[in-house]
Amino acid sequence: MLNHHILIIEDDLQISQFLKSSLKANGYHTLCAHSIMDGKRLFDTNKPALLILDLNLPDGDGREVISYVRLNSDIPILVLSARQSEQEKVDCFNDGADDYLAKPFGVNELLARVKVALKRTAMMSLRDDIYIVDGLEINTIDSTVLLNQQPVHLTPIEFKLLFLLATKPGKVFTHRQLLTEVWSAEYVNDTHYLRIHMGRLRARLEKNPAAPRYILTEAGIGYRLSAT
Repeated sequence: MLNHHILIIEDDLQISQFLKSSLKANGYHTLCAHSIMDGKRLFDTNKPALLILDLNLPDGDGREVISYVRLNSDIPILVLSARQSEQEKVDCFNDGADDYLAKPFGVNELLARVKVALKRTAMMSLRDDIYIVDGLEINTIDSTVLLNQQPVHLTPIEFKLLFLLATKPGKVFTHRQLLTEVWSAEYVNDTHYLRIHMGRLRARLEKNPAAPRYILTEAGIGYRLSAT
């Protein structure tokens, strides 16, 4: 992991240097770009392991980079932005971002999120169509789920929801993404369906559904599978 580059696209030179030095002090190699054009060029030529992305860039909106990267790669994308509205976050997640950290930010939180994102693949392995995530084992062939080696009986919709979340532990999936993938695009506004089935899924997986261990809520945005 530490041999792979982290691409930083940030036009504020002071913040860019702070990110570079903080990541270097923790063993990470970095590449820095200050515009969309330079960011795309470094992405194409270096195949980074993770992207840290500002949205307010001199040659456009950083969301353009999210869409560009997602055409070619599934690397984690951490948005780092002063924009803090709920809709901004939803838009970034719908475009394909994995996480969103608002400025000003604490370096410890940033490093923790980078660590989780880079360990996502290591925490989730695919062996003969079985996803293993923490204490969950999800078999995509026979649609079975084990929790701490004990079978969990899920409905087809509950399994689809869990399987989708498990493909990227730690990533936020928006209501729109979940409804589109599990039901269809016609159901993107029917969030009550999602709340009902998520509640039932939590009841089957969590010791205390009111304080979930596995399926976490991003208020007003969506859900994520815990990656810690």
